Amino acid sequence: MKPDELEVHDPRFRTLVQLNAPLQKLTSECLWAEGPVYFPATDLLIWSDIPNNRMMRWAQGMGVGVYRSNSNYSNGNTRDREGRLVTCEHGGRQVSRTEHDGSVVVLASHFEGKRLNSPNDVVVDSRGAIWFTDPDYGIMSDYEGFRAPSDIGRCNVYCISPDDGHVRLVTDDFVKPNGLAFSPDESRLYIADSGASHDENGPRHIRVFDVASDGALRNGSIFVSMETGVPDGLRTDEHGNVWTSADDGVHCYAPDGTLLGKILIPEVVANLTFGGLHKNRLFITATSSVYALHVGVRGAAR
Repeated sequence: MKPDELEVHDPRFRTLVQLNAPLQKLTSECLWAEGPVYFPATDLLIWSDIPNNRMMRWAQGMGVGVYRSNSNYSNGNTRDREGRLVTCEHGGRQVSRTEHDGSVVVLASHFEGKRLNSPNDVVVDSRGAIWFTDPDYGIMSDYEGFRAPSDIGRCNVYCISPDDGHVRLVTDDFVKPNGLAFSPDESRLYIADSGASHDENGPRHIRVFDVASDGALRNGSIFVSMETGVPDGLRTDEHGNVWTSADDGVHCYAPDGTLLGKILIPEVVANLTFGGLHKNRLFITATSSVYALHVGVRGAAR
């Protein structure tokens, strides 16, 4: 890495990055790149290009191409326990799953009979439960979805049961819930609130909750607050450090909230994920571009 691509705030950060690894730009052909997800079986990265209403893919040695056009303005993506693609759709106002045969099924589109706003980001736990955030970004304009009023009237976080598909409300006290990630042992859940994106006095922090044995969230508190910009997508590594997107790049925090360091990116970062054959490659979606960087730590095993 070049000296101007790194900020070290704590000596521990030097062990988490590869100082001799280059920051690689994989593409710069997006309008707003989001929701990266890596598939180890095929060494494939998929992400959303929301305003272009498409999903893109990259594979080592094959380059970049379109994975799915007319993607329902997809945003966040993840893999489920069977290696299937799970997607948040702004346009469809739903969470969907792509089966192994390529067919797409809807997992959640309503809560208590009312349409969801625009599911944003998603994570699957070890039981197969699907947790997702539902801010209103996709219904605020026709740029990243379709402008519409909110049926629910607030922005919540939900969980889809792996047993019967029931959609359960897990927290309703966010302004704009955004990225989310579990700690490696799933005892804690981190959720970003990017409310300051449209209200300068709104929240720009990541909250953390204890996850009870019944899946309830307890003891919520502010984990970190951003000085500028807003947190968006986030991931944890094998040691429980939190890597989050920010307006100046990727920030890395220790489990106690200490800022360890920053990877500086010349575009606003929306999201990130760990991938590569050893889970030690950080893929970063940043405005018009997607970057890749080998680091000195592996992503948390899921």
